[in-house]
Amino acid sequence: KAVVSTQSTGVMRRFKAKEGRRRVGLIVEKAPARPHYPILNTAGDVVGEVTSGSPSPCTGKNIAMGYVDLEYTKNGTPLQVQVRKKIFPATKVAMPFVPTQYYVEKK
Repeated sequence: KAVVSTQSTGVMRRFKAKEGRRRVGLIVEKAPARPHYPILNTAGDVVGEVTSGSPSPCTGKNIAMGYVDLEYTKNGTPLQVQVRKKIFPATKVAMPFVPTQYYVEKK
């Protein structure tokens, strides 16, 4: 029998009610985003926070992950990331950033 904690029931309630934030992938132009940098909408309002980011040698672009409000989770959504005191354009993209190419044996 599965044990359900009070924390997991709260998470599932918010997930089903479409509340809170979702993890997204971002392509950031020019500067790499780092943890705790704010993610902004095109109006300049804070809608999320970067959790990790770096230049990607595979894609040749600056990639980042972060949590944003639900209305900004559609692929192609234009966003912005504040890197230090400057604001750079970003686009919400699907993850993984690079498709996997490992071999899985068929049974």
